[in-house]
Amino acid sequence: MHLVVHADQRQFSLRDSGSRLDGSGWTASAVESHRIGAEPGGLAIATARSDLVESSITLLPSPPVLAADAEHVVEADLPVPSGKVVISGPADYPSQEKFFSVLPGRYRARVSYVPAGPPPVDWNDHEYGEHYRYVVEMWPVASESDVEVLRQGAAVWDG
Repeated sequence: MHLVVHADQRQFSLRDSGSRLDGSGWTASAVESHRIGAEPGGLAIATARSDLVESSITLLPSPPVLAADAEHVVEADLPVPSGKVVISGPADYPSQEKFFSVLPGRYRARVSYVPAGPPPVDWNDHEYGEHYRYVVEMWPVASESDVEVLRQGAAVWDG
């Protein structure tokens, strides 16, 4: 599923429809290294711009090959007990949220930061920061795992 998401406050989230994120995932390691804030109910994904950003979400049967063109790649668990993943920006109204259906369970989510041009919609050309496509690939897992950075991007990456 290809999406254009309003990443207000330089982030958007993936969460189970029965959960809310409270910001507790934004630890020092999350901000400095991971670029995602992992919480029990979902993931907040840091973006390089506070703007409209391109993203995609794909459900796979097993872990994918690491994307060669991704500058930063990180994985974390995403529990989805309801079977409905909500994708939204922090300022989105419920009517603006996007949904992705999966079988209820625990998933591993890999987020790859792939350099890109501006999205094919109106975007804020006065906002600073690089354009990335935020590629989310998910697959079912049986047991919990910690957040893991598979490829560490540059220390300064968000403008």
